[in-house]
Amino acid sequence: MAEAAPNEALLAGYLAWLRSERRYSEHTASNYARDLRALFRLADAQPLADLKPQHIRRYIAQLHGEGMSGKSLARRLSAWRGFFNYLLRDHRYSDNPCIGLRPPKTGKTLPQALSPDEAVRLVDLPAETAPDLRDKAMFELFYSSGLRLAELVGLNHEAVRADLAEGEVRVTGKGSKTRIVPVGGPAQQALRAWLEVWPQLANAGEAALFVGARGGRISPRVVQLRMREWGIKQGISHGVHPHMLRHSFASHVLQSSGDLRAVQEMLGHASISSTQVYTHLDFQYLSKIYDGAHPRAKRKP
Repeated sequence: MAEAAPNEALLAGYLAWLRSERRYSEHTASNYARDLRALFRLADAQPLADLKPQHIRRYIAQLHGEGMSGKSLARRLSAWRGFFNYLLRDHRYSDNPCIGLRPPKTGKTLPQALSPDEAVRLVDLPAETAPDLRDKAMFELFYSSGLRLAELVGLNHEAVRADLAEGEVRVTGKGSKTRIVPVGGPAQQALRAWLEVWPQLANAGEAALFVGARGGRISPRVVQLRMREWGIKQGISHGVHPHMLRHSFASHVLQSSGDLRAVQEMLGHASISSTQVYTHLDFQYLSKIYDGAHPRAKRKP
């Protein structure tokens, strides 16, 4: 049996390994830490080295009973499994109690997307002040290029200035993978307008493209709040969030082009299966058009 070690010490070593060897972002590492601390709470005084599959099944059942979704349980179980693999390799643990276990299944939900009219209404906001110009540039770029929130806040202004000349932007996604995505005309115009007033808000020597009220790199939470506020101002009834614009970008491009591989590349998905969910959105769109246009679509036999 492995020697007993404080759980937090083991966690610290694992997170350091994720950052250095797997090159995970701080955001991803924080998510792993949260999931693993949930395991520590469930195990309580039970040593990690003594955990068996029946313990893990009980923990999963407990979380499921508390209302955690199948998707969240799958993520949590995956985090636990990876942690025990690390303990097997680096701390001489004898078993991984998560091997072969699966979370309960729940109904698959489709990503929520804005209609094309709603997306245009959101990004076409009245920009008069420097913060408004920043918000407009952020939203236009989300919708134009399908960026993740972390990718957007991680952009640097000098790099974007250089890329805009080619009508593109270079982003660093999951696993520190870099990709180049096109930037549409309205987004280019919004970015140039923001870059002109950028010095008014940015601290001296600041590298970030998008900055907050204190002049440093804007936080993901501020972006979320600003988008929600603008959604209300622009008359969009459902809560708007950054990932919704990414979904809108993907579904609208797929509806127009039908090119799933191109959408996969632009979104930065490692697997085509991650992108195929948008084919369901596309089918929903076609069904809506059919129901509205075909004279017999909604008639019962």
